[in-house]
Amino acid sequence: MNTRPHNPLECIVPPHMLESIAERGSEAQRQWALATLTQSEQFRGERNAMTQFATLVKKAAAAGKNRSIYDAQNGTTLPGTLMRSEGDPPTGDLAVDEAYDGSGATYDLFKDIYERDSIDGSGLPLKSTVHYGQGYDNAFWNGTQMVYGDGDEDLPPDQRLFNRFTAALDIIGHELTHGVTQYEARLVYWEQPGALNESMSDVFGSLVKQRLRSQTADEADWIIGEGLFTSNVSGLGIRSLKAPGTAYDDPVLGKDPQPTHMDNYKDVDFDNGGVHINSGIPNHAFYVTAREIGGFAWEKAGQIWYVTLRDKLQTRSTFQDAANLTFQVAGTLFGAGSLEQQAVRTGWAEVGITVGGGDGQTEPGGCLEALLRMLGTATGETAR
Repeated sequence: MNTRPHNPLECIVPPHMLESIAERGSEAQRQWALATLTQSEQFRGERNAMTQFATLVKKAAAAGKNRSIYDAQNGTTLPGTLMRSEGDPPTGDLAVDEAYDGSGATYDLFKDIYERDSIDGSGLPLKSTVHYGQGYDNAFWNGTQMVYGDGDEDLPPDQRLFNRFTAALDIIGHELTHGVTQYEARLVYWEQPGALNESMSDVFGSLVKQRLRSQTADEADWIIGEGLFTSNVSGLGIRSLKAPGTAYDDPVLGKDPQPTHMDNYKDVDFDNGGVHINSGIPNHAFYVTAREIGGFAWEKAGQIWYVTLRDKLQTRSTFQDAANLTFQVAGTLFGAGSLEQQAVRTGWAEVGITVGGGDGQTEPGGCLEALLRMLGTATGETAR
């Protein structure tokens, strides 16, 4: 078990990618990458404090979506200047309007399909800040709101790697799903539970995009971060659920390190124990499950994963737990031995995990875990 201190801030761009830029990029690219790493570091303690505040203060419930988009004006004070509230017309600022539309599409998926009223299930207002920092190459959920950088737009055109982070709808859905996990399973952001945390965000981030485009599982690209890279980068996005390890292969960014199978699981002492790397395994299990079921992935496969996240997963659940529990939920929702349940079995089998195998828990948690969750004392390593 790794004991290295870990970063609870769930940014969309993994640290190994930024470190690769800092090592291999031009002088200007290195400076931007180091600045982003430094700014992300500063949010570690702040994010925990804001999260605890959010759990203590009950937000007033709103009828339907309640979005507000702020402009940090390239500063770091949150939330910034209010630019657009719920029901307001487009502003003409692409980042403001993309954050507004993307948070709305995410809300709609969870409300229309899974009957969840916003991130916390009780009408939490959706607050976002755009134009954060100077050349900030990342986006994150800080426990109470979304924050988006503009990418490296100030670099010379031939050295730019990232576009604005609101340009990718799946990134918006990904980061807001971290909020859902914060209020439900509260998966610790470390090793396999952390990789499950990342995977849940990738799954529902992809489903937000697929639903908006009315794409079936076969039609979808299953790429996370589509449109994030500039034309200077050799890559489609930052991750692929369909083919982990193939999303990008670039001289500056390096090669996508995600494994597809447990045989290639990476036990590393960085990236919080490989949360952005090993998430490729449960990501691919979901993709295969959705492909086996067919049709729109958000309807059945997404329902199985959502109910598992909401009701079954616990703070320290492993990949084996996720396999056992999604199989159990599929049986409850669609019947024992159903096509949907068998699809779940096939999905996990393709990544090297046998449903019911290993030492995974078949019933989530125990008395101690339940007590810790109730008291909120299992939060030292918890991604909220």
